[in-house]
Amino acid sequence: MDDRATETGAATGGVNILLRLEGLTLFAGMVMLYWAWDGSWLVFALLFFVPDLSFLAYLADARSGGIVYNAAHSYMAPVTLLTLGFGLTSPLTLSIALIWLAHIGIDRALGYGLKYSAGFGFTHLGRIGRQKDV
Repeated sequence: MDDRATETGAATGGVNILLRLEGLTLFAGMVMLYWAWDGSWLVFALLFFVPDLSFLAYLADARSGGIVYNAAHSYMAPVTLLTLGFGLTSPLTLSIALIWLAHIGIDRALGYGLKYSAGFGFTHLGRIGRQKDV
């Protein structure tokens, strides 16, 4: 096992699999709700990758990149939007929340977890990207 994965607290084994399956479940659930909501698939396609614009913060440094990426890939903001979308009967707000949560779900299913300040490749779901031999 990679010592750096242990240092960053990355999930391993069955816990990692469970977290990835949760992500897949979230993605599938949000897509089904979006379909049931009769949302525009053009809007879905246009907005699906918007959270990934948070990568640009890595141009500053790894710490800033991690903070901005994690803010865009945590459940807090889209769940707040989801609640507001239902509470205020706002179709656009609800659509954005469903798309955002679907994005987070597929990212987690693919192993793109929340980032540690050690760098983009260090996530709570383990290392991503090419591994350099040390």
